[in-house]
Amino acid sequence: MYKETVLPRVLEQVVNCKDDLAQYYLMECIIQVFPDDYHLQTLDTLFSACPQLQPTVDTKTILSQLMGRLSNYAASNVDVLPEFLQVEAFSKLSSAIGRVIEAQVDMPIVGAITLYVSLLTFTLRVHPDRLDYVDQVLGECVKKLIGKPKLDDNRATKQVVALLSAPLEKYDDTVTALTLSNYPRVMDYLDNGTNKVMAMVIIESIMKNNTCISTADKVEVLFELIKGLIKDLDGTSVEELDEEDFNDEQNAVARLMHMLYNDDPEEMLKMICTVKKHILNGGPTRLPFTIPPLVFSALRLVRQLEGQDGEVVGEELPTSPKKIFQLLTQIIEILSSVPFPELALRLYLQCAEAANDCDLESTAYEFFTQAFVLYEEEIADSKAQVTAIHLMIGALQKMNVFGIENRDTLTHKATGYSAKLLKKPDQCRAVYACSHLFWVDDQGGIKDGERVLLCLKRALRIANAAQQMTNVTRGSSGPVTLFVEILNKYLYYFEKGNPHVTNTAIQGLVELIRNELESDSTTRTSDPFFSSTLRYIQFQKQKGGAMGEKFASIKV
Repeated sequence: MYKETVLPRVLEQVVNCKDDLAQYYLMECIIQVFPDDYHLQTLDTLFSACPQLQPTVDTKTILSQLMGRLSNYAASNVDVLPEFLQVEAFSKLSSAIGRVIEAQVDMPIVGAITLYVSLLTFTLRVHPDRLDYVDQVLGECVKKLIGKPKLDDNRATKQVVALLSAPLEKYDDTVTALTLSNYPRVMDYLDNGTNKVMAMVIIESIMKNNTCISTADKVEVLFELIKGLIKDLDGTSVEELDEEDFNDEQNAVARLMHMLYNDDPEEMLKMICTVKKHILNGGPTRLPFTIPPLVFSALRLVRQLEGQDGEVVGEELPTSPKKIFQLLTQIIEILSSVPFPELALRLYLQCAEAANDCDLESTAYEFFTQAFVLYEEEIADSKAQVTAIHLMIGALQKMNVFGIENRDTLTHKATGYSAKLLKKPDQCRAVYACSHLFWVDDQGGIKDGERVLLCLKRALRIANAAQQMTNVTRGSSGPVTLFVEILNKYLYYFEKGNPHVTNTAIQGLVELIRNELESDSTTRTSDPFFSSTLRYIQFQKQKGGAMGEKFASIKV
């Protein structure tokens, strides 16, 4: 009765009244009053009346309300979904929207996009498995936007953001959105600021759902979507951005890179190369954020290959550590030329350690050489030099891949740099740190006690020179911290069994520190660090056994 008698007669009255306010009100009444299943079975009749309404009637709101009701109906009654398919609800709604937009030539762009948002919401609830329907809705939106400039209407922009956000919220899987060919086409119509906001929404969705991006093709689509974050878009520059917002954006991109993974080394390498292509357009301000995670993604791939069969390091494989290290060299060179030499130096040392684990001596040596060149030519700040020296010493200490000649060359360089630091205390600490390059317990082969002692004696001479300079400046002896630090190094090697570090030398150093403290008339004659060291010696003496006997002759 409703379909054949009631609805046609009511619609006839609505169309014939010719009053736009009355038509809108009566159409709204029809939608709100009659049951959802009635509407589902009479879509053709309802839609046939829409083009006959007055041009000034807000038809988009009427259709949006209808789609909203049907969406809720489908969401709350799963059993009726076959019925939606049977009546071809999506096709009828899509056609109706097209006719309404075509009939109302003066409809604002925000009105058309609002209709597509409603249709997309309906589609995601009723046909979540039909990605072709979702992509079709986005495609229809693109057709409406073609020829338009970037959206400058805030309401329209919000609707486009809602349109793009809906698939992300529905699927909890950004990979699904990456398969929609029209998704990036819609994003292109956003202004630069909103484009970046949408890019952040996409990244947050990936992080929230722990989505793994696993192919180079998907990486290409993803980085095209977030291009507003990784390069300057037309008309914008980094200088115009808020520093805190910019840092948040770049950190988000950095986190995103750790979500790219594939067990297949060849595909993973393709993904890394795809990311490299995109981020190198970012400019000098972005590269310090984006290059390190890319480097560590590549190093993760190196570790993956390292854990396979022994022949993995052979050049016959399509993806080998050597090839990855060549790529890493190119990437880090770009960072060092930006210039960010301190960060580049750290990355070179990380690569050297990975090359060491892969048993690639020449590659590891080359990375160390690049780090040394950066230190010599680019790092001028004294504090940065101190940090760099200790990083290089620490990394070199872990190396077991080098032959005698290469190791001696690098060690000689490191000790030379240490002795040339600007401040005497920094020189002293760096030089005694170099002693560990000649005595490495966990490798068994490097235990050159004589050269260890040479480093310690050299550090002692530098500490003595620093102490004399302090005495001249202050008129009395200064802090004995350097001497106590060296004493602790002597004790370390004494315990480790270095035959060149004797109890006589330790005793002499203890007496030297005591004399310095006694001659200091401006401070107390005890030093907490020194006192703790003496207590440690006493503890070793009392412990007994072989170690107790070694320490027995040292008087504290």
